[in-house]
Amino acid sequence: MRTVIYGAGSLGTILGAYITKNGGEIDLVNRNRAHVDALRTKGASIKGTVCFNQKVNAYTPDEMTGIYDIIFLMTKQQQNKEVVTFLKEFLAEDGVIVTLQNGIPELQIAEIVGDDRVLGATVAWGATMTAPGICELTSKPDSLTFSLGSLSTVPNRHIDDVRKILEKMGPVEIDKNFVGSRWSKLLINSAFSGMSAVLGCTFGEAANNRKSRRIVQSLIKECIDVCAAGGIRIEPIQGKDVVKLLDYSNPLKKAVSFLIIPIAIRKHALLKASMLQDLEKGKKTEVDAINGSVSAYGRKIGFPTPMNDKVVEIIHKIEEGKLSPSFDNLKLFNV
Repeated sequence: MRTVIYGAGSLGTILGAYITKNGGEIDLVNRNRAHVDALRTKGASIKGTVCFNQKVNAYTPDEMTGIYDIIFLMTKQQQNKEVVTFLKEFLAEDGVIVTLQNGIPELQIAEIVGDDRVLGATVAWGATMTAPGICELTSKPDSLTFSLGSLSTVPNRHIDDVRKILEKMGPVEIDKNFVGSRWSKLLINSAFSGMSAVLGCTFGEAANNRKSRRIVQSLIKECIDVCAAGGIRIEPIQGKDVVKLLDYSNPLKKAVSFLIIPIAIRKHALLKASMLQDLEKGKKTEVDAINGSVSAYGRKIGFPTPMNDKVVEIIHKIEEGKLSPSFDNLKLFNV
């Protein structure tokens, strides 16, 4: 089988390096010519909580040829329609696109290539690109896990092939309640990625500051409540039942939840949200696919989501140059 990671930025480069290092054959595609040139000449340099260098196959999109059986999609969602339409020409008739994006992008992708040609995977670790060809793993090595599944009720012919590829990096759980898994990742992203972008800090810094932790806690609670109202069962994250740990219905449970938050995120304390990285580069973020997804679902079922609405509002103002990522933005929340 031919396999490719399309959108091999920080996460995709590390994933591709692990797969290649452990005997897999995979191409890495990225539009950033400097990054591709560095990967070709020096290999993928992985720093942070692990350290190794790996020779990889790297290309720009215009250099892609032939047909792929498995395409791992790791681009930002803003251009999904355009990107997936482009990739459709490179996808085998019985091939599959595996989205490792934030939010719940599978529905839109399925409209373009069909339900039976889409799988989704959630990634439980984070990374940052520090220079062309150099990526920093910011999560602990024991957190390199994946959840894999489909929004379709029809079994996918490639799901076991995809599992075996991802297992070259870390454990993979095949999830029957993939919507619940998507929401468990969305819960973390809306709370910690959202506040990382709003405040200009790491996940750990957002959790350790008591004022910002109150907002993180409120964002988590809002996600839990909107899922409960919509009949969605949130899946555990790396074996931990986030609802049982962090939900609350009385002051005592709320206080316990507040104390647990920094402990729950400690493996990812050094992670800086990709949304913040985009803001620092003057780029538009995926906030509408992250916190905006929570807000959109709330509107769909008639459930208020004021905290996620506020995060979306603030990040759009930062994108427009009206605000900057700063702890000063805490005053914009009513908590």
